[in-house]
Amino acid sequence: MKDDRPAVPKELISMKVLSKAELDPPCSDDTFTWFTFEHSKLYQQHEELFLSAVKRTDTDFLVTLMKKCPYHVNSLIQLSEFCKMTENSSMAVELIERAVLVMESSLHPSFSLTSGLCRLDYRRQENRAFFIVLFKHAQFLEAKACCRTAFEISKLIFNLNLEADPLAMVLVMDYYAIRSRQFSWMVKFYEEWDSIRNLSQLPNMAFSYALALFYLNEMEKSDEALQYALLMFPATLKPLLEELSIKPDQRVESSKYFDSSVSGSCSPALHQLIALYVCRAKVIWRDTNVISWLEKNVNTVLDRIENKDPTTRYVKPPRAILRHIFLCDLKEKVPLASFLAKESEPVMMYDPLPPLDSKNLYDANSSRVAAGSAEGSSNSPISTFLESILPSFQVERNERNRFAELVNNMDREVNRQLDVINDVQQAQAAGVEPNIQYGELRQSLSNIVDAMREFFSSMRVTDSQNADEEGGLSSDDEADNLGDYNEESGIIALDDICGKN
Repeated sequence: MKDDRPAVPKELISMKVLSKAELDPPCSDDTFTWFTFEHSKLYQQHEELFLSAVKRTDTDFLVTLMKKCPYHVNSLIQLSEFCKMTENSSMAVELIERAVLVMESSLHPSFSLTSGLCRLDYRRQENRAFFIVLFKHAQFLEAKACCRTAFEISKLIFNLNLEADPLAMVLVMDYYAIRSRQFSWMVKFYEEWDSIRNLSQLPNMAFSYALALFYLNEMEKSDEALQYALLMFPATLKPLLEELSIKPDQRVESSKYFDSSVSGSCSPALHQLIALYVCRAKVIWRDTNVISWLEKNVNTVLDRIENKDPTTRYVKPPRAILRHIFLCDLKEKVPLASFLAKESEPVMMYDPLPPLDSKNLYDANSSRVAAGSAEGSSNSPISTFLESILPSFQVERNERNRFAELVNNMDREVNRQLDVINDVQQAQAAGVEPNIQYGELRQSLSNIVDAMREFFSSMRVTDSQNADEEGGLSSDDEADNLGDYNEESGIIALDDICGKN
């Protein structure tokens, strides 16, 4: 564990076992145990302040909340996304790792990450952060070539809510499996689950199954599987070759069957799935032996093709698929805007596209949270209220004034740039060039990251001073225990289970 990470306060987030009476819909099967996270009263106050700040796009309030509540999971997710936008990958990773630490510290003693028998209901608002944090953590691990660990985490997410698969992990588990060379698992998973989930109707699964068979030297079966994938999803071939910087031969170029581009004859929903797969697949298809095998089977398919249009199989993507694409870093390449146009609420990174039958503990429109925007001054009512309930209320007044002055200087520019960020994201998702100076946007976001870096660097000093002054703590001092450190704690469970690459 890194020395500058704050220890996770006890009894802020906890987990309990759901009784049969609490299950919705009721379930008499004792095979699985259903759990749910619970937020303490103090954490609920922080969450409501966070939702209010997000609704108002009040970044000064959000940064202040993050400074004083370094354990707040949804703030960590949101600020990690800001860091990615400013190309500050190391801080983005650090924030997600902190969120993993918080969630791991809250697990129930009976909650097993390896048994496959523990379940979490994604519809419960308190549970969703666990799914999203693990999803982002797996992405960062894969980017660092820790592919086996990312693969194990993806399986964990899938098993947490097997029936619903709320983050559509079937769209990425195959990629992690091939990247980590888990070919036998890929073949077994496809063959056992195809009849249950129709995996053969997903382009990523169809192509990855064929690729896994190829690496297992089952050439006859791999040829058959690849030809099936090419016949089912012909619009995949040319974009894949383009990503690999391979020019198709004359026979492929002149073929009417492969002439339909991704945005052509196939439906927008299928286009979306193909584009998502192609963006990832270039890494696992670039081997020269794989290219030769692909070329051979493309020619075989061309010999078999009948001159008729393929049946449209996809009309509208499930909500889980839209949620998956939003969480990926491929939104500028995978069409998304047209499917989000009918959403009545803004789509936020900390909880994208909540289930339509969501069970919410928090209401973003709650009247319990002050609706007015905080001015950033330590003398304003909202700032005074915030400081009075948070752990560093007793720090020196000049330290609070110094930070408030920094936030005030950023306020006007940040709020303006938040609107710009939304415009940029929508334009990128729609494939349109945004009308904005990127240098100006990056500089503004860099200011936010600089402020975050400043309070992270000063947090250890402030917390150590508070700990020295306070000495022992009782259960009534929960709010003052938020900044203490526990150097022996760390991200143990996932590393032990998944292994380190």
